[in-house]
Amino acid sequence: MAQKAKKDRAKANISALNTLHIGTLTVNVLFILFNLLFKRRSLIAYIILSMPSFIAQYTLETSGRPKFDATTKALKSAGEDLAASGLTEYMFDIIWVNWLCLVAVIVFGNWAWLICLVVPAYGAYKGFGLLGMARGMMGGAQQGQMPAEEQVVAGNRKQRRAA
Repeated sequence: MAQKAKKDRAKANISALNTLHIGTLTVNVLFILFNLLFKRRSLIAYIILSMPSFIAQYTLETSGRPKFDATTKALKSAGEDLAASGLTEYMFDIIWVNWLCLVAVIVFGNWAWLICLVVPAYGAYKGFGLLGMARGMMGGAQQGQMPAEEQVVAGNRKQRRAA
């Protein structure tokens, strides 16, 4: 049954990556065609602000794409789980924000590039929260305070049973 789980994850990863590539291709081709045929938008901003999206997509492709044996077509590796939360989820969010930004630039003009600032602003917000938690952990250790769990563990066996 373990192979079934790997095969299911491989199928889900292939589907997610294909959808991701088709969506990216569609939005980027629409932007380039609109730029060439109708109204000029900033290509420098397009290249610079699309780089994080392309890097995230490349990372998802290399880590999530299943690997098959060339001769037997057997599944060698199912790839990382692309439905996982955390960093994988944030990379998908970066790509989707870039899609939104490109569509908004097509509709509203070059001012819509400011939507791309959502990604670093959210990263700074999360980083500030992590920094605050790290300061809190370091503050307790620097003042010589031990958490309640560590205070209970200290002492001999009789004292621990009594607690």
